[in-house]
Amino acid sequence: MVRRFYYIAFLMAAVTIAGCGGNQSKTAGPPATPKAPELMKPFRYHKMIEVSPGQTYDVFSWGRGSQEAGAFMILHSDSSAIKYTTTTGDLDGQITDVYNSDMDVDGNPEILIAVKSKDTINRTGIYAYEFNNESKANKLDFPKLNSSQRKGYRGDDNFYIRDGKLIREFLIYKGSGKDATSTGAKRQLEYGLSRNEFTVKQLSKDSVDVAPKGATANAAPKKQDDKPATKKSEKKSSSKSSKKNKHKRHHSD
Repeated sequence: MVRRFYYIAFLMAAVTIAGCGGNQSKTAGPPATPKAPELMKPFRYHKMIEVSPGQTYDVFSWGRGSQEAGAFMILHSDSSAIKYTTTTGDLDGQITDVYNSDMDVDGNPEILIAVKSKDTINRTGIYAYEFNNESKANKLDFPKLNSSQRKGYRGDDNFYIRDGKLIREFLIYKGSGKDATSTGAKRQLEYGLSRNEFTVKQLSKDSVDVAPKGATANAAPKKQDDKPATKKSEKKSSSKSSKKNKHKRHHSD
């Protein structure tokens, strides 16, 4: 009987402890952010772009050794037609981003690879390809900055797609080398495509193109005493003519 009593008391204590432990609120931690899948060497960069259902472009960079040199490849998967093609090229720098567009609105997508190279400035270049219906890649020559567009350029370009065009922005600097300082102004260029050739136009007017504020102050001031001078001369001539008239009258009398 005593053993049975102790057994029942033990069960009741166990149930009470379990109930107390179950009522304790658990603090929820922050949701775990999924880690980006790591690329196996020798691959360094990967971005997938789906242009349309069944039309996918996987862009990779790869190479061993130096991080500033290597190669890239564009894997085009046309799953609807069961076609798979590969486009490769040498790479000078590191891929920062990949864009796609149809700048000439001909139905053929363009794949634009932005690559930053380390030289005296952080220059960014574009590797451009247009893909036709037969999945063939046509390499496009991206234009270099001309003399006016290059004024104050120190790299660190920002590229993005807007209204089907490639937009390029960068800060403008004054001075050169380590002494170069930012003016706070930006230059904005818009790139389009016509007959497989890039077109460029400047969208913004920056401080390099604006005349200095003190330019008007250096202009020759207008003479303000011209009018008074003519008035004085007029008065003198009128006074002389009046004296002559008086003199003539005196002789006539």
